[in-house]
Amino acid sequence: MTTVTFAAVTIPSFTGLKSAAVPCKSPITASTKVALSFPKLTIKASLKDLGVAVAATAASAMLVSNAMAVEVLLGGSDGSLAFVPNNFTIAAGEKIVFKNNAGFPHNVVFDEDEIPGGVDAAKISMNEEDLLNAPGETYAVTLSEKGEYSFYCSPHQGAGMVGKVTVN
Repeated sequence: MTTVTFAAVTIPSFTGLKSAAVPCKSPITASTKVALSFPKLTIKASLKDLGVAVAATAASAMLVSNAMAVEVLLGGSDGSLAFVPNNFTIAAGEKIVFKNNAGFPHNVVFDEDEIPGGVDAAKISMNEEDLLNAPGETYAVTLSEKGEYSFYCSPHQGAGMVGKVTVN
């Protein structure tokens, strides 16, 4: 008859646990049967939990879509009367956020003669009398038709505050 005084248990290292030698209190013979039990893992999810997960995913998607907006400053940080950037490219359906920065008041007007055919300049422009008067005020527009769009700030167009966006 053989007697074992220690039994070694090996646990994979990825669990963060270490193996240890455990003293065995009763002799183990060749005919000894060892019963091992493992804890059961049960996953319970309610419809409420599922709804929370779906809402979190939707919120993430909205944040990503907001991150896809192009920000254009109205007035350069150096005090210049300019759109920064003043020439850029976006994908069709992408949002442009014009943000008041310096040298205001400003507005954003799309030139009806320099936009794709069939696009209504009045629908994508600010009213020429409407002005952004405070730092951080914004005007957002989404352009869906492919082509080139020229725009300007009506109070500062004569000073060269013009820009162009290409929609692919």
